[in-house]
Amino acid sequence: MGKRGKEKKLRGRAGRMQGGRGSGRATGGNVRLWGRHAVEAALKNPDRVHHKLWATREGVESLDGELPPDFPLEYAGPEDLARLVARDAPHQGLVLECDPLADLHLADVLDPQPNRPLVVLDQVTDPHNVGAIMRSSAAFDAAAIVTQDRHAPPEGGTLAKSASGALEIVPWVRVVNLARALEEIAEAGYWRIGLAGEAEDDFASALPAGPVAIVLGAEGEGMRHNIAAHCDNLARLPISNAMESLNVSNAAAIALYAVASRTS
Repeated sequence: MGKRGKEKKLRGRAGRMQGGRGSGRATGGNVRLWGRHAVEAALKNPDRVHHKLWATREGVESLDGELPPDFPLEYAGPEDLARLVARDAPHQGLVLECDPLADLHLADVLDPQPNRPLVVLDQVTDPHNVGAIMRSSAAFDAAAIVTQDRHAPPEGGTLAKSASGALEIVPWVRVVNLARALEEIAEAGYWRIGLAGEAEDDFASALPAGPVAIVLGAEGEGMRHNIAAHCDNLARLPISNAMESLNVSNAAAIALYAVASRTS
């Protein structure tokens, strides 16, 4: 984006900032995203409906590409932007309000391929962890993330910032009944491997040659008994005895790497 073009795009109405501090859900069911990677990815996503961008001059200059001439942009200072996002959130001079992504059905993503695993999360509620898992899923070309409709973080700024743009790339399916979803996943041809520290098999040796669904439980509690019972096998990551467990997002990244290494 050239300097003169940026100057032109930066003209916006001055006025009182609308909306309050929050995790990323704005009034009317809209989603509020912040940070350069999250906002830039959302702006490039043709499936997003955008409502307004609040930005500093430097924030707009950091974007890759030009905004359309009629894009709803309002100039704002860093202090004004801070009032639109979660407390102490690093907005990097960019706050975007848009519609949430359209709902996906599980059948939309069930296309069994050995090199494109599914990632199934059982009651992982921390948006930072889910966002980080999305980022790793995008890096290792996972087919989708599947979570329960309840007991999962909402789509919003905190998750999107942690995902660093992957929210716009990795399909996210929310289901009502996770156990039933695992049954459908098996019927589609996936081998379901649950990560559990107490398992006897290590993850690499438990990997089959075909399509895989990696199932991870919440930190602390791990997978619920019913979800573990819907896995074809339980496996552990071979970590040192010096550590009791790994953060769930780190465990997901290692498992995804193991799948990618197996099929490369």
